[in-house]
Amino acid sequence: MPHDPLTQAEVLLEGFLALDTPEGFRAELIEGEIVVTPPPDGGHEDCISLIVKQVVRRSRTDMQFSGNKGLKLKSVGACPTNHAITDGTFAPMERRLFRGADPWMPCDGVALVVEVTSTKPQADREAKRRCYARGGIPLYLLVDREGSSVTLFRDPEGDDYRQDCTLPFGKTVALPEPFGFELETAEFD
Repeated sequence: MPHDPLTQAEVLLEGFLALDTPEGFRAELIEGEIVVTPPPDGGHEDCISLIVKQVVRRSRTDMQFSGNKGLKLKSVGACPTNHAITDGTFAPMERRLFRGADPWMPCDGVALVVEVTSTKPQADREAKRRCYARGGIPLYLLVDREGSSVTLFRDPEGDDYRQDCTLPFGKTVALPEPFGFELETAEFD
């Protein structure tokens, strides 16, 4: 019995899901492009640790955290579903969102994603921002080490966020509910 031919998007998604990346590397499928990045450096991991520590200690809502979580996000046009790996994902603990989740999980219930720029900063600034907005993730925190700044994107609509606030390292960033505290950024530099 003949099979229907696979579309280009289906072939790309199958090839992506079959990738065997070297240990420590991660592969993502962002807006129809396979992106492979090396393991992060110490400064990158230090920023993530500083954010996690503050959220755990200061957030008004008890949050769970996942580093390097794979999210399936909406795509546009003929592109296959986006598969992004966040540097950090936060969700309210009461939802237990990560318990039993597949390696590539839907983004429903995610409260905040965090990206810290490294080898491909433009992807974090643009393509991933659009993917997270399309997924309806309420808050996207971008730590831009090259720009020595932090940007909080909020209120997703369509392909982007309707609000953003960029501040230099050293200023505090107001994380709205469910977090409800001022994130300190002085040590990000």
